This record gives sequence, structure tokens and C-alpha cells, in this order.
Amino acid sequence: MAAASREHPERAELTRVQRWRFEELMRAGYALPDAIELALRTDVDLHWATSLVERGCPSETAVRIAT
Repeated sequence: MAAASREHPERAELTRVQRWRFEELMRAGYALPDAIELALRTDVDLHWATSLVERGCPSETAVRIAT
């Protein structure tokens, strides 16, 4: 049995969303610790956060702006 199927459905979905957010943030150019921090913060607008880095904002600065 896969680990996700043993979890509560809501928790499994949250884990999938956080993983997807992390992958998008890394693809946009965030540093690993910053991508982890923002991936876990579902109150942060992902599209806005990724656009900051894609437009040249340093990862560390983008985290401060996005949060």
C-alpha cells in the first residue's frame, strides 16, 4: 500500500499540493531553503512568488516580499 493511500485524503492532497508548489518554485529559480519555506505556506500566492524570481528578484528577497 502506498504511503499516500494510508494517509487521510485531506492530508494526502495537501502533501501533493505542497510538492507541486515546491517543484514550481524550484523551476522558477528559488534557492532550496526558500522554495521549501514558500511551498509550505499555502497562504502565499504561488504565481506572484514565482514571477518575482523570474523577473530577477533574488530568492531571499522574494521570500520576504511574498510573505
